[in-house]
Amino acid sequence: MSRIETVATTPFDDQRPGTSGLRKRTRVFTQPHYVENFVQAILDGIPDKASATLVVGGDGRHLGREVTQTIVAMAAGNGIGRVLVGQGGLLSTPAASCVIRKHGAAGGIVLSASHNPGGPDGDFGIKFNVAHGGPAPESVTEAIHARASGLREYRIVRDATIDIDTLGPTRLLDTRVEVIDPVADYAALMETFFDFEALRRLLAGGFRMRFDAMSAITGPYAVEILERRLGAPAGTVVNATPLPDFGGHHPDPNPVHAAELVALMTGPDPLDFAAASDGDGDRNMIVAPGFYVAPSDSLAVLAANATAAPGLANGLPGVARSMPTSRAVDRVAQALGIRVYETPTGWKYFANLLDAGLIGLCGEESAGTGSWHVREKDGLWAVLLWLSILAKTGTPADALVRAHWARFGRDYYTRHDYEALDTQAAGALTAALRARLPELPGTSVAGLTIAQADDFTYTDPVDGSVTKAQGIRIVFEEGARAVFRLSGTGTEGATLRVYLERFEPDPARHDRDPQEALAAVIAAAREIAQIETRTGRSAPDVTS
Repeated sequence: MSRIETVATTPFDDQRPGTSGLRKRTRVFTQPHYVENFVQAILDGIPDKASATLVVGGDGRHLGREVTQTIVAMAAGNGIGRVLVGQGGLLSTPAASCVIRKHGAAGGIVLSASHNPGGPDGDFGIKFNVAHGGPAPESVTEAIHARASGLREYRIVRDATIDIDTLGPTRLLDTRVEVIDPVADYAALMETFFDFEALRRLLAGGFRMRFDAMSAITGPYAVEILERRLGAPAGTVVNATPLPDFGGHHPDPNPVHAAELVALMTGPDPLDFAAASDGDGDRNMIVAPGFYVAPSDSLAVLAANATAAPGLANGLPGVARSMPTSRAVDRVAQALGIRVYETPTGWKYFANLLDAGLIGLCGEESAGTGSWHVREKDGLWAVLLWLSILAKTGTPADALVRAHWARFGRDYYTRHDYEALDTQAAGALTAALRARLPELPGTSVAGLTIAQADDFTYTDPVDGSVTKAQGIRIVFEEGARAVFRLSGTGTEGATLRVYLERFEPDPARHDRDPQEALAAVIAAAREIAQIETRTGRSAPDVTS
C-alpha cells in the first residue's frame, strides 16, 4: 500500500544550478538521495501545493524514466494537486514550456542535459521552469540552492510506480497524475503561429528537405508536424526515434557533430534545405545548398523576414541577442527602426523582455532561437519559420542568405571551444585578462587596433536587476570583435569559449572561408588571452 515516508538525508555540496539547471555526469545523479534532495528543494518553493500543477518530462536520455517516477512519487509525497507527465517521460524543452503555459502550471521539471552526450557515461540534468514557462531566474535558482544546502529530509510516496506509457489520468494518494501526449499541445501551437497550408504547398511542389533529429527528442515532433501534418515524404525526418544514449552520438547540431548532413548539402546534388535539432529540442542548425548557415546569420535572416509567419505578421517590436552572438541582427534592427537588446547568455534574460512585450524575436550564437510563443528557445519552431520565409519569398535558401549579405553586409563569425580545461587554469586565464582590460585600448595586436575592452555587465530594462562578469569583450577598430567566456553548460572541467567576428561590407568578399576571413582576429585573441601559454592548448577542441 502506498504511503508517504519522510526520509532523513544530508546535503550535497554541489547542487548549485547553473544557467541551465543542475547538470552533471549521469553517475552523479545515481548517488543515493542525490535526485531526491534536489527535487525536494524545488518542491519546497512551490506555493499552494494542493492547487498547483507540475509538469514533468525530458529528452529521453538515460536515467530519465527512473527520475520521472521519483519526481511523481515526491510530488504526491509533498501534496502537489496535479502532475502532467509526458508519455514515456518525454517532453522537449520548448514543449514543456508550451504545456506549462497552456495548463497554467506552477512550473515544470525538465530532465535534460541539452546538447550534451547521454548514456551511463554521459550527462544528465534537472532544470526547473517557472510559471511563465521559462527557466527559473537567478533569484529562484539561488533559493533552490539555499534549500538544498540545508536539507535534512525529503518526502516521497513509497512503493509507487505510475504507468507513464499509457495516456490518461490516475491518482497517487491525493495527487492527480495525467500522462499526456507530449506532442499534441506543441503541434497545435505551431498551427496557430504558422500558415500550415502555405507550408503544405511548398512541400508538395517538389521542395526537397531533410531534418536530422539526432536520435533525440525532436524526432516525434518533427515526424508529426513535417511528415504527418505538412505532408513531407516519409523519411524526411531521419534519426527520429529518441534513444537513451542518442545512438552513441553527440546531439549537438553543428558542422562537427552533424557532419553527414553538411556533407549532403555541400555535395554534388544538395537538397533545397536541411536542418537539425539537439538533445532536448531547443537548438537548431540550418544548412542551405552549398553551405552551413551560422546561427548569428540565421537570426539576422529571420529578423529581416519575420513577417512571413502569421504569428509575427504585425512586425517585431524589438529583437534581442546574447552578447556573444554576432552583431548581424543589429544591422537588421537598425534598418527596421527597432531596438536591439544585448543580454547575457541564458534564455531567462530573454523571458523578461518577452513578458514585457519588448521583443518578438531573440537568439543566441549557440543555435537557440525563439519568440513569444514559449519562453524557451525552440529548434523546430526556427525550422518552420525558415520554411515559411522560403514559401513566401520563393527564393532558394542559399540565394536568400546571399541577398541578405549583399544588403546588410556579412559578419564573418566563428566560435572556438577549449573543452575540459583545468578549472584553476581557466579561471586564472580570465582573471589575468580582466586585470589587463584598462591597458588594452589603443594597443595593436596581429595588425588590429583595440578600441574597447570591458567585462560585460547587463542591466535588465524590465526589473532593473544587474548581472556582472558575463564575458570579456575586445572590440577592434577594424569592425572586429573577440569575446571570452567560461561556459556553464559543461560537466567536467571548464570550457573556454572564444567568439570571433569581423564585419565585411564588400559583396565581392562574401565567399571566403570564415576561418580565413577571421585569421587576424583569431591570432589576436589567442595572443591577448595567452591561451596556449596558460592552457597548453595549441588549437580549439571544437570550431563552429
